[in-house]
Amino acid sequence: MESSELFRKVRKIEIKTRGLSNQIFSGQYHSVFKGRGMAFSEVREYQPGDDIRSIDWNVTARFNHPYVKVFDEERELTVMLLIDVSASNQFGTRKTLKQELITEIAAVLAFSAIQNNDKVGVIFFSKTVEKFIPPKKGTSHILRIIRELIEFRPKEQGTNLTEPLRFLTNAIKKRCTAFLFSDFFDKGFEDAIKIANKKHDLIAVHVFDERESELPDVGLIRTRNAETGELRWIDSSNMNVRRQYNNWYSGHLAYLNDTFRRSGIDVARIRTDQDYIKPLMGLFKKRGARR
Repeated sequence: MESSELFRKVRKIEIKTRGLSNQIFSGQYHSVFKGRGMAFSEVREYQPGDDIRSIDWNVTARFNHPYVKVFDEERELTVMLLIDVSASNQFGTRKTLKQELITEIAAVLAFSAIQNNDKVGVIFFSKTVEKFIPPKKGTSHILRIIRELIEFRPKEQGTNLTEPLRFLTNAIKKRCTAFLFSDFFDKGFEDAIKIANKKHDLIAVHVFDERESELPDVGLIRTRNAETGELRWIDSSNMNVRRQYNNWYSGHLAYLNDTFRRSGIDVARIRTDQDYIKPLMGLFKKRGARR
């Protein structure tokens, strides 16, 4: 891509997503994704109703009177964006491609994060971790991330969700908030996602296209698996064929729901022809209600 064309694309996404972040998401982000860490501030005398687990026994013994430790919530967060760049995301039949939608939503969250003075980092992945951008602050850093989101081309075509989740667990030492963007056409990542969510605050953003959830009746069609390159002819006018496909998709969705539930993961599902503001706001409100 020529630099002038890349600049125009970056600028277009910056203007739209920064505006959405300023007008809609910044307040919700600030209230929901507060720092989860607690930093020691001071000790004070015990007061009725204080949690006895916060008593500082050393100070209490020294002054022969109960004292408690006081903690302040750490404001600064580290936000990690785990971006699926596998070939299946280069698909979309209505408004936009899955990859373009992921880019836009990731940019909105990144701008919301820097307005909150948080660090933002990115892990690009396919069947392996393709690139790691360490967390940093600042607008120039976010613009670099957007450029990478637009321009990045993976070496591999497939998807392996276990790899980025293990990388997140091992590479990011301090607890962070992590958004996992994918169409989730993978299985066998149950252990990795459970472990990652125990160490970090993990949120799934499931981006999908309408035509992936239901096979249309359009006669004989040739399909290509974007990740394996396999070509197949399918008679979509056959009711049994459509039923088998729909059953497969429903089964995979049930698997994902069960995996997220067992791991304690919040999930936002966003279709390529859908406005992503409503599902994101729904996610924020759901999490805010639990605080």
